[in-house]
Amino acid sequence: MLSGEFKHSIDPKNRLFIPAKHREELTDETESFMVTKSIRENCLKVYSMSEWEAYISPITKMERKDSERILRALHRDAAQVTPDSQGRIVLPPALIKYANIVKGAVVVGCGTYSEIWAEEAYEAMVEEENLDGMKDLLESYGL
Repeated sequence: MLSGEFKHSIDPKNRLFIPAKHREELTDETESFMVTKSIRENCLKVYSMSEWEAYISPITKMERKDSERILRALHRDAAQVTPDSQGRIVLPPALIKYANIVKGAVVVGCGTYSEIWAEEAYEAMVEEENLDGMKDLLESYGL
């Protein structure tokens, strides 16, 4: 289970340290994992290869004209990355630009995937969280 938040810097070679606990989860049967743009927010999503397959599987079953458009957008800047011996991955410039990461980044666990945020954007998002609204939403689902 991916959890916790970890603040790190991107170095001049676009390398970002991924916490050991996350690397263990994300490199399930392989040594690599997927990093792609989030569709809903200006952050990056990080999936193990098996979770990536599970994520895109329903999309491949959509009407072809829709699935091709969505798969193209998801894969265009996605990167299959392998951590180096120091636990760093190289993020492509397009993904760094999309997430507006200048120097500081936050890696946050979200259960079956991780997110990578620009530090400033993450802090602003956390400040805007409405826990009462989340509580109400959860209760509306009987949770």
